[in-house]
Amino acid sequence: GNLHPRFWGWVMGNGTPLGMMADMLAAGINPNVGGFNQAPALVEHEVIRWLATLLGMPETTGGVMVTGGTYANTLALAVARYAGAKAAGMDVREDGLLGGGPRLVFYGSTETHNWARKAAELLGLGNRAFRRVPVDAEYRIDVAALDQMITEDRDAGMHPFCIMGTAGTVNTGATDNLTALADLAVRARLWFHVDGAFGAFAYLSPELRPSVAGLERADSIAFDLHKWGSLPYDCACVLVRDPDLQRAAFAASASYIAPAARGVIAGGLPFSERGLDLSRNFKALKVWMSLMAHGAAALASQVDQNVRQARYLAERIEHHPELELLAPVPLNIVCFRFVAPGLDEARLNAVNEEVLIRLQEQGIGVPSSTVLGGRFAIRVANVNHRSRLADFAALVESVVRLGHEVAGTGRPATSSAPAPGAAPRGHCP
Repeated sequence: GNLHPRFWGWVMGNGTPLGMMADMLAAGINPNVGGFNQAPALVEHEVIRWLATLLGMPETTGGVMVTGGTYANTLALAVARYAGAKAAGMDVREDGLLGGGPRLVFYGSTETHNWARKAAELLGLGNRAFRRVPVDAEYRIDVAALDQMITEDRDAGMHPFCIMGTAGTVNTGATDNLTALADLAVRARLWFHVDGAFGAFAYLSPELRPSVAGLERADSIAFDLHKWGSLPYDCACVLVRDPDLQRAAFAASASYIAPAARGVIAGGLPFSERGLDLSRNFKALKVWMSLMAHGAAALASQVDQNVRQARYLAERIEHHPELELLAPVPLNIVCFRFVAPGLDEARLNAVNEEVLIRLQEQGIGVPSSTVLGGRFAIRVANVNHRSRLADFAALVESVVRLGHEVAGTGRPATSSAPAPGAAPRGHCP
């Protein structure tokens, strides 16, 4: 399970005892945090301010706690759609997308997580409205190609409304040039959204912050705290620079939830006006308690530790004659495979797929997989604060051993990689 120090599948966090206790307390209090004038709502207001400040956005930024990155990103895209439709003279809330206006389109790289397709379909834009932009050799969005696509789409009568950048792509951990995207969004008068599901928290690290520079210029950011925030599922956040636009995209009045000047519902239900949910649990408590107890520096330390460990793993792979690194390692995701002479690509794919399954079934560790350029990759996504360097050394040895077992190629060669203690050992925050 994802509490194990060798759980590196997909991008899953591990949770902490404090987070577990906070969830228990939240369940015991059992508030509906639609925004009633009670302590839980005040805690969420404060948490939103904290998170906005930590990611370089103004304290006045709006936001709301949600279940996960898909939901957070979808809410942000809905606000962008509302703003883009308004600029095109459309009232998307009243008339939907049938009001006679131009076709609304938005942009992200071919490496964008598949939330974008689901959101396009859910919001009535359709999959073809999601304009997929090519990437460079390091899996980052091609900004020049994006610029050209926007121009061509406008010439064709479409109405672009949003550019999406990714901080930490799901396949390889690549981060788009967010500064260049922010500049282009300003020139093209488009909404700039950043999917920072896990990579946004690189901003907390002084060492890694340059790799996500431009994040603070976004009109909206979506990110998970159940990943690099080390909190139990589920816990995510969407931040919107203009809180009035977020409210305009979602707020709806009804007599049975009308605000009052005094009493429990004084001030209305502000969080229900920032998204779709009226009934909401108390997610903000575990964020508040974690930041109060550990501080943001502990989260930054964990991010740094995970990235150092990923680079250590990449170094061992590059020094091993029977392993191949399949993508750069800019953050914490390592994609690699076992290789052996005489095996063609189809056979290598089959061998590595079986190696992955045996790693999982034998209880050695849990990487996941992806396919890069037609090559099956064993994919290690390290957001695990319990992992140690010896765990990654054991993974390397096991992949080579299992690779030879599956391929039937005899005894593994001796690795020339450095010993496990050769790289700096991180500590749990």
